[in-house]
Amino acid sequence: MDSRGPLRSALGTVSTIKTVPLNRRFVCALTGLGWVLVLTLLAVALCRLVAWDRVQVFALADAFGALLYLPAWGVGLWAALGRRWALLGVSVVVVVAQLGFSLPELTAATQLPAMAGHAPTFRLYDANVYQKNDSMAGYAAQLRELRPDLVTLEEASPTDRQQLEVRGALRTLPNFIEVTRYDSHAFLIASRYRFTAPSLSTVDGLPFLVRTSLLLPAGAVPLWVVHITAPVGPGWQLWNRQLARVCQLLRIRRPGPILLVGDFNSTWGNRWFHAILDTGLTDGASARGEPFAMTWSQMFFLLPPLIRIDHVLTGPGLEVSSIRTEPGPGSDHRALLASVAVLFGARGSGHVTGSGVAAPGQGTVPRFDTGASATVVEWHNVVRR
Repeated sequence: MDSRGPLRSALGTVSTIKTVPLNRRFVCALTGLGWVLVLTLLAVALCRLVAWDRVQVFALADAFGALLYLPAWGVGLWAALGRRWALLGVSVVVVVAQLGFSLPELTAATQLPAMAGHAPTFRLYDANVYQKNDSMAGYAAQLRELRPDLVTLEEASPTDRQQLEVRGALRTLPNFIEVTRYDSHAFLIASRYRFTAPSLSTVDGLPFLVRTSLLLPAGAVPLWVVHITAPVGPGWQLWNRQLARVCQLLRIRRPGPILLVGDFNSTWGNRWFHAILDTGLTDGASARGEPFAMTWSQMFFLLPPLIRIDHVLTGPGLEVSSIRTEPGPGSDHRALLASVAVLFGARGSGHVTGSGVAAPGQGTVPRFDTGASATVVEWHNVVRR
């Protein structure tokens, strides 16, 4: 008889006794984590329903939209496999909320109008170049390769413009508007076409919106370039006030063609962005079936951009016929390249709503802002004889 038999049997019994509690503890820990996740997401969803973007932390969470609620699917699967019905029920509620919040954007794709196929088009390049980006070499190479007709750059300082000019990136874009600052509130707009006299909107002395009209062969098209302050830290109040002002200006203008482009620092998950779309504008990326063309941030370690805060919006008479993202060299944002069809010209209508002087010109509009950096809006059109 083997004397080790009873010892082996006893050790097996001890091992079984230890294994069962360990497995149960692991299951309980995962279940507890699942409850924490779905209850947190449920709180975010409820806050959106009753106080949409009224609280800063929830406004940041809302910006992540459908992505934010994805863990509820995993928790629901875990609950279903373990027959944890209460946990499964809460997970299903969160998933239903996710679908309700996300479907408007995901189902916004429409068929491109037939007239867009033969309508005049122009190519738009938009980028937040990042104020701490010391080199414009990558952007200059992109602009020389892509040859857009209109370039709108946020956070682009006069030094950045000089770099682009030296590298020949603006050679075919002689007309420009520049908000000359050396911080995140600078703008550079360059175009093959002329502009009307620009106006600058500020909150607390900080520029966030440049308004002009682009003088296309088909007529003048209002062009608004925006850069909204990020809703973090003290910028939270500026974010609300700036977006509210954009929405107000859109509501008081007459309906008609408009191109609104730039860094909105907001998504379909945010209240003010929805309000802007509700004024009658179309999100170019969603309309072309590209709701996942994310633009921020391309600096997450091992992760692609997770949210879409840079947008090309159009009013009646204009249509984004194609849109894609491009790398933003040295920036945390990806750039946007879009083709915009001018449908009112295709219909033979010469009536375009807009303001400003439809003639070549140039000038400066001084702004005396509170803060360390004063703002000057420079405007230059090439006079063709």
